[in-house]
Amino acid sequence: MATIRPFRALRPTPARARDVAAVPYDVVTTSEARALASGKPASFLHVSRPEIDLPEETDPHSDEVYRKGAESFSRLEREGPLVRESEPSVYLYRLRMGDHEQTGVAAAYSLDEYDSGAIRRHERTRRDKEDDRTRHMVTLGAQTGPVFLTYRSRGEIDDLVDAATREEPLYDFEAEDGVAHTMWRVGGPQAERLVSAFERVPLLYIADGHHRAASASRARSELAGKGRGDAADSFLAVAFPDTHLRILPYNRVVKDLGGRTPEQFLAALREKLPVSDAAPASPSRRGEVSLYLDGRWYGIGLGDPSELDVTLLQDRVLDPILGIHDIRTDPRIDFVGGGRGTRALERAVDDGSAAAAFSLFPVSIDDLIRIADADGIMPPKSTWFEPKLRDGLLIHEI
Repeated sequence: MATIRPFRALRPTPARARDVAAVPYDVVTTSEARALASGKPASFLHVSRPEIDLPEETDPHSDEVYRKGAESFSRLEREGPLVRESEPSVYLYRLRMGDHEQTGVAAAYSLDEYDSGAIRRHERTRRDKEDDRTRHMVTLGAQTGPVFLTYRSRGEIDDLVDAATREEPLYDFEAEDGVAHTMWRVGGPQAERLVSAFERVPLLYIADGHHRAASASRARSELAGKGRGDAADSFLAVAFPDTHLRILPYNRVVKDLGGRTPEQFLAALREKLPVSDAAPASPSRRGEVSLYLDGRWYGIGLGDPSELDVTLLQDRVLDPILGIHDIRTDPRIDFVGGGRGTRALERAVDDGSAAAAFSLFPVSIDDLIRIADADGIMPPKSTWFEPKLRDGLLIHEI
């Protein structure tokens, strides 16, 4: 069963929701966050990326940064953009991007179930990133950005969500990137019915936010015995039915060709794999990848479609031909989320910041669930979920 709990959210007033809402802390660099928050004192980036309000040379993991985040957090509450609910509630969060729409259930989810594996994972986490968010949560006494969960769709939950979203929303705004964010607060008997319906969901899966979930678990351990109540036993998340999700590819760019010219690289590829001289920028099926090199798109046949394309690309191209053995640590490779499109790949190569780019076919939600159910781990940077949840719209105090 899946346990969800209503909670007393700290949240923006409806009139200030658009001002406060911010992109997730981990999808922007410090310089990008600084630019996005410039002239916007209510932006939650002042809390989630507090180094933007300190000198550029500041170490983002220094004591000063976490203190600054806590100061900005207190300021937002003191000055009024943030208010605290009087009663525990569940929330429904709808994202709309173009013709794509998805609606999930935002609540406090069980850390016991996360720790036991009933909330399943498909990625490894990095200790340094856990350290950062754990300290951020403990310093603020709050979880400020939701984990993105999914579950196998259930008609009972769909019906409850459909009924509740016919009512007047709490928030309804379009962000600067064109993504619409709509949220409903659900309390009383309606919330109780949602809680009961989730008890019949056998498993939940982390789609995005592995480091947030792991950090919430560590924060609970650090806060144990400090009289903080049971709020730290859960973590803030939004769970979407699998039928609503859209996964985009997580594409790769490489900075050099390992000492080869473009012609030599193509020749090395052709010795191992089928390569076509004309290909679309986005592959049309699994087992294929598109390569942008020297101003042209090529198609590469990777082989066995039962394997993930990210695995095949690593095992058959990046490692043996380019010598990129560990994509987690090798500075010669970078990653471009599918939301930026293939034009971003072309620009990187054309302006000389990359030597070649690889456009992938997206992983499916069935792949993610299958691998998580087998206690497997997907390669790093395998999935890009779009649209993204916003930080600061719901805050879970612990």
